[in-house]
Amino acid sequence: MENFPIIHTNFWDAVVAVPVVVIVTQIIKLLLPIPRAFIPTVASFIGLIISIFFAHKGNLGAGIFMGFFYGNAAVGVFSSIKITFITFIKKKEKKRLR
Repeated sequence: MENFPIIHTNFWDAVVAVPVVVIVTQIIKLLLPIPRAFIPTVASFIGLIISIFFAHKGNLGAGIFMGFFYGNAAVGVFSSIKITFITFIKKKEKKRLR
């Protein structure tokens, strides 16, 4: 029976890898005409590259798992910030119109 890989999350995962995925994804969006529907896939791909080749090299199972974590976390962080900003702007406009 094969053992599952031991995966440790640490400072790197939360403070460096996820923001790097967000930033690189945004840069790619600016440089290439990628349809909006494929942006989460791009983020997952970037997360996989960072995780497999840098963060968890030598442990493919952990690299794949954490790569998807990085990509999905980046999409969630970006979406949360975007929705918060849109809501803030709409509330501000609503107050101004009163």
